[in-house]
Amino acid sequence: MNEILFFVTLAINFIGILLFYKLFGKTGLFAWIAFATVIANIEVVKSVNIFGLEATLGNVVYATIFLATDLLNEKYGKEEARKSVFVGLASMAFFVIMIQVDLNYVPNSEDFAHEPMETLFSITPRIMIASFVAYFISQLLDVYIFDAIKRKTDGKFLFIRNNISTATSQLVDSFIFTFIAFLGVFEFSTVVMIGITTYLLKLLVAILDTPILYLARKMNGPEKE
Repeated sequence: MNEILFFVTLAINFIGILLFYKLFGKTGLFAWIAFATVIANIEVVKSVNIFGLEATLGNVVYATIFLATDLLNEKYGKEEARKSVFVGLASMAFFVIMIQVDLNYVPNSEDFAHEPMETLFSITPRIMIASFVAYFISQLLDVYIFDAIKRKTDGKFLFIRNNISTATSQLVDSFIFTFIAFLGVFEFSTVVMIGITTYLLKLLVAILDTPILYLARKMNGPEKE
């Protein structure tokens, strides 16, 4: 069932990002990135077994952030893609800050949501730092590699720059997060395995999103030269 739901989740996210872009253009991609960073940080608290691997949710929607960044880079240039990284970072930061403030409100006698919210959103500073550092470094790396390959190939071979930039940056993202978050908490071999399984799922999404990038590139007018 989880494997079926994985592909359902893929379809929902791919359709979502295409609709955001078709309806709202570049603004829609910025909105998707802000939305996806928040959703991924909520989903990541749930652990599942999928394709024989132990993993957390949030990998699919998080991987679509790289798809949105690559599409911005492809059609609007490197600077717009870089700007979107900071939009995502700011969205993540203010989500964390606002939720932590909310958790300090004293619930009244009729409240039923405080304890579940506390379970979901009481994050440690270490996890928070891991998320911020991994996101910031990997996203900027993705923007740089994508742009560099685009220049070297004179804008040809979109599938090459999409897959190489995303595969490389996702690898960096997965291991920065797992090592900062879990090294010393779990055995070293366990930390490495968490990083590998997380990366493999993100890599699968990166490979499958290539046709979506080609489709999205044809939307909303000509590419930026």
